[in-house]
Amino acid sequence: MSDTPDDIGKLITGYCEPWSVRAGEPLVLRASSHAPGPAELSLVRISCGDPTKAGPGFAEIEVASDLPSSVELVDQPLLPGSYGTVDLSGLAATASLGFSLDVLLTLPDEAQTIMTIGDADGRAVVQLSASDGVVVIRVGETELIVRPRPVASHRWYTVHCNLDLATGTVQASLTTEPSASPGRDLFESDSAETSATIDLTSVSLGQLVLGGRVDNGRAVGDFDGRIGRPSLLVDDDRMNWQLHQDMAGRSIVDAGPLERHGEFHQLPTRAITGSTWDGTEQRWTHSPDQWNAVHFHKDDLYDAGWTETATVTLPTNLPSGIYAFRLQSGDQSDRIPFFVRPAENAVTNDVALLMSSATYIAYANHRMLFEGADFIGSRTRLRPEHDYIRSHPELGRSMYENHPDGSGVMFSSRLRPVLNLRPGADGWNFTPDTDINAFLEHTGVGHDVIADEDIHAEGLAALAPYRVIVTSSHPEYWSTTMLDALAEWQRGGGRLMYLGGNGFYWRVAFSDAWPGAMELRRAEDGVRNWQTGDGESYHAFGGEYGGMWRRNGRPPNEVAGVGFAAQGFGRATHFDVEPDSFASRAAWIWHGVEPEDGKIGTSGLGGGAAGQEIDRYDTRLGSPEHAVVLASATQFGPDMVRTKEEFEGSVDVTLPDPYVRGDVIFYETPGGGAVFSASSISWFGALARNGYDNDIAQMTTNVVRRFADPAPFEPPAT
Repeated sequence: MSDTPDDIGKLITGYCEPWSVRAGEPLVLRASSHAPGPAELSLVRISCGDPTKAGPGFAEIEVASDLPSSVELVDQPLLPGSYGTVDLSGLAATASLGFSLDVLLTLPDEAQTIMTIGDADGRAVVQLSASDGVVVIRVGETELIVRPRPVASHRWYTVHCNLDLATGTVQASLTTEPSASPGRDLFESDSAETSATIDLTSVSLGQLVLGGRVDNGRAVGDFDGRIGRPSLLVDDDRMNWQLHQDMAGRSIVDAGPLERHGEFHQLPTRAITGSTWDGTEQRWTHSPDQWNAVHFHKDDLYDAGWTETATVTLPTNLPSGIYAFRLQSGDQSDRIPFFVRPAENAVTNDVALLMSSATYIAYANHRMLFEGADFIGSRTRLRPEHDYIRSHPELGRSMYENHPDGSGVMFSSRLRPVLNLRPGADGWNFTPDTDINAFLEHTGVGHDVIADEDIHAEGLAALAPYRVIVTSSHPEYWSTTMLDALAEWQRGGGRLMYLGGNGFYWRVAFSDAWPGAMELRRAEDGVRNWQTGDGESYHAFGGEYGGMWRRNGRPPNEVAGVGFAAQGFGRATHFDVEPDSFASRAAWIWHGVEPEDGKIGTSGLGGGAAGQEIDRYDTRLGSPEHAVVLASATQFGPDMVRTKEEFEGSVDVTLPDPYVRGDVIFYETPGGGAVFSASSISWFGALARNGYDNDIAQMTTNVVRRFADPAPFEPPAT
């Protein structure tokens, strides 16, 4: 990845819906510029998005379309912050107005709005807020401090409030239940009650906002923390919202007779423990009322909600591939990529490159290059895309960060600008995957492009047209539907070329109610930047147990014959060939390959073909015993460290670590199918050396051409 800075700050950006589309279908572009004005708009096909000298070179061609040649860009803001709204119109309080809710502050020192009740004109009638940990209720111009002493961080409290409109008084209380720690309860044992006089006789209600306030008639998310068991009493009409219902959806379900259901906005975190969780259950579906709470964040951003800039209907004969909207205005430009599948019922190629859209969503706008991580240091010299992410935190975070209150980012969305999903933006994921696309084009075998979300939406039907699936460099995130479809396709004779590392690692989930969003629970071990809280390892989207596929009984070794072994981001290295493989049933893979001193992949982007993240062949974890190991990489620097799930305690590892190994393997599968696994993210960087005239490219070409050949693979004799 490049450290070359750009002197001109980035001004233009955008996103499109969807990321993957069939030829002949429409696609919407939503773009913005901090310097409003006209911009040239083109549709381009990207063969390679890698501008580095070690790669094949950046290559794109302009494609004819019905797009306008010029568009007028405006500055479209990003307004993060999750919240919930309930329409109260038609209700009027003439005698009393009361509410009750549980609240837990995760950033108590910050000023924030917990709940707002608005009138029919959009003004705040009652507002529950906190500043410096002090909970305050404001009724009109009257401010009522519920308790002078600040509340404790990450502790549940119950707030009750009643407005007696006949007497013009308001009463409020704040209580908390005993915790498991007597020491923590020393100053929290007493409840607080207060009252005041108000100048309010009746009110026609408009809207309730949970986790936010009303600004010029618009609801705004303005809260970091959790709200549970909210209820509202308007005269004799009671609303009682069940936050544990419709866990995968947007609804705020009212269990009262009025059925005043509401809606969540910007995707707050669900399936998190509420004030009544007692630890007796870990799965929310077993006792849902203990998860009757929602976690709001001021930086949640599900949908940017930008207005449409342009719509294109793709030609039905448009070849499958990687495409982008290209915007240009003077020295400013942006490319917003998307993926085109063959038109419905069109003839397909036998080979498809699987773009890791789930991984792209997980890494969307990651901040590791300037905030650092456990496995990578921060940098000060950034490309324009990452400099833009640093300068615009309102873009929302990736699943590799924590929210400002310390909670892990469990949800990520593509309905916003994703700056690292740009050609050349960084050396992870998308840009390396375009190197693999360029390699496949070089072979001339002919291939289509599909994406992870296509498999999740269509299951086996998305894979069925193809004899060969080529993965991208880092297919890390997989849903159950995706993994089931891949396994079924393999059993039917499909041939898998796994050209990456750390694949099939984390289980993720999607919801039809939140299209474009993905959920991740980093539960129970694994290389991770954060981990789920107690009682929060099950997805809100579908209720499945989250975490690693290895901990869910489906290790990647069963899919690709190898599993994640180690990571290190120093210089990549070579593979040592296995001499016996030249006489094995996989000897055809070595045709035309001349290892130098028993080594292959000795150079390439990053130093060699083995690096970044590597996978190991291990029959204990489900690797097929009949697999042929073609080559192994072991000569790594001390930065290449075994993954933490491999340890059962604190271990002083003697180097070289025998479990830090990357294995290139081949084996046959049912129905005449087969698997080839390169087991290294850095494999992509060695493909284009010397104009594709190298050992790694020759091996990979041999595999893709043989895999595309319909002749079945015969399993070895037992």
